[in-house]
Amino acid sequence: MNASAGPLPPGNARRRRVFLPLLAALIGLAWLTLWAWARSPYGRYLEHGDWTASGPAAFLCRVVPAGAVVVPMALYAAAWILMTAAMMLPTTLPLFSTFERLTARRPDHGRLLTLLGLGYMTVWGAFGLLAHALHGAVLFLLANIPVLAWHGWLIGAATIALAGAFQFSSLKYRCLEKCRTPLSFVIERWRGQAQARHAFMLGLRHGLFCVGCCWALMLLMFALGAGSLGWMLLLAAAMAIEKNVRWGRRLSAPLGIALLSWAVVLVATHA
Repeated sequence: MNASAGPLPPGNARRRRVFLPLLAALIGLAWLTLWAWARSPYGRYLEHGDWTASGPAAFLCRVVPAGAVVVPMALYAAAWILMTAAMMLPTTLPLFSTFERLTARRPDHGRLLTLLGLGYMTVWGAFGLLAHALHGAVLFLLANIPVLAWHGWLIGAATIALAGAFQFSSLKYRCLEKCRTPLSFVIERWRGQAQARHAFMLGLRHGLFCVGCCWALMLLMFALGAGSLGWMLLLAAAMAIEKNVRWGRRLSAPLGIALLSWAVVLVATHA
């Protein structure tokens, strides 16, 4: 593995001091864009309702070929990319910092970091498409099964209970361990050969472990409302602490208990 050893030369040190602020600025820009979008007249497009009923999206759905499918998917993809960048990139700072140091002396350093990020976002993009399809199926069932529509709160309670139960699963802890040890993760998988492909695959593999430990919490966005920045901040903070803080793993069980308790309260209230 062709990794940098010893202290970084001044140029690389300066580049590293620029890299982390740039990544932080990207995260901040994602949050700012979501905030502006949510407060704009188009804020309802952050939700997963019927975008084809009225407004500019309805017009686009009529004029764009296959617009009833294409327009909602495009709006959803934009919203999901922003949410993923805002919520999940903070949890990957140790990974990017580690990879940045290991590739600091390569002439294609910036391109490799970009490919690492693209690989990571590709996995979350695929998860978003699956979640969108699942949400569409649920909406279809609600529209066609009156009894289920009358008890729609059960879907929210079940989603919250699922997220709480997953906090105690062995899969959660196996994936979380990979996310919490980025140095060993990178060293085991980075060989420095076919650099572009390996950088992308490294981000892809890390993204798979990230989805493996966080998918249930991310599904809560569909139960709580994708346009709720408050809930997004809370969930993002919980996932970042779980991954990046020394005592973060101890947060998993209390968070699971809180979510399960919340689901029980919802059932008791409606029942």
